[in-house]
Amino acid sequence: MEKHSKIYVAGHTGLVGSAIVQKLNEQGYTNIVTRSRSELDLLQDASVRSFFETEKPEYVFLAAARVGGIMANQKFPGQFIYENLTIQTHVIHHAYLSGVKKLLFLGSSCIYPKYAEQPIKESALMTGPLESTNASYATAKIAGIQMCQSYNREYGTTFISAMPTNLYGPNDHFDAEYGHVIPALIRKFHDAKLQGLDRVTLWGSGAPRREFLHVHDLAEALIFLMQHYHDSEIINVGTGEDISIRELAERICSVVGYSESIEWDPTKPNGTPKKQLDVSRLHTQGWKHSIELRKGIEETYAWYTSHFNASSASTSGSTN
Repeated sequence: MEKHSKIYVAGHTGLVGSAIVQKLNEQGYTNIVTRSRSELDLLQDASVRSFFETEKPEYVFLAAARVGGIMANQKFPGQFIYENLTIQTHVIHHAYLSGVKKLLFLGSSCIYPKYAEQPIKESALMTGPLESTNASYATAKIAGIQMCQSYNREYGTTFISAMPTNLYGPNDHFDAEYGHVIPALIRKFHDAKLQGLDRVTLWGSGAPRREFLHVHDLAEALIFLMQHYHDSEIINVGTGEDISIRELAERICSVVGYSESIEWDPTKPNGTPKKQLDVSRLHTQGWKHSIELRKGIEETYAWYTSHFNASSASTSGSTN
């Protein structure tokens, strides 16, 4: 991937896509192609075909997806599986037809079984049942992996698949109900501080453990993989470090400056008990994260308070 190569970033307005575009620009890539949803609806096969036939990108970062937290996944399972299957099918297929040199498909750590051995190796894929709260989303992502691998075998393409851990950072969906963990907690505690609330109630027990990666680190990792990784086998992208949701909530409280009570509602689902990725394969390739969690939360909160109008938070995010 040369500095002048034509690179299409699908989902450039979303959390991951916007970070990829930013990092590509910082690294001196000069021929980046993007399209807004109004310009290119990835749910429409004819539109995607026309785009690839006209633009003929050489490299594709497939970061467009319908995403959300536990509540969004539970409430909109049909929407999640339909939109994700449709988007990735159109992009992967027409990337092949138009002769794209290399495509990177962005998966998710939720593809792994609910009770996978920890830390989770790439070989754990499809060795047990999924976590039920996000099974539709995970199933779509697994299908995307299989599609990339199948096209590689049958058509000789170079389509790789990266599985990131839980993400956070600028341009996320800071929705208290439907967002991912860190942006949802930032929104909850920020609003509680402004409203003078004496307590905030959070879902579950706080005991589950999660791993978190700043999206700018992810973007650097994905560009690195596009340059250096050529295997059909999936590869995990994360920090290899985890934290309990209870500890995370307390850390975000400290950053936001909310000093009142946190209550936990054990009647609500916890999700997977523990989800920590084995990132030894990525480390062997030569890449490791650089943004530590406390610093990343501080930067994300600063971005939120300076850029985001809390009253306009969306429900579940589409990064097409």
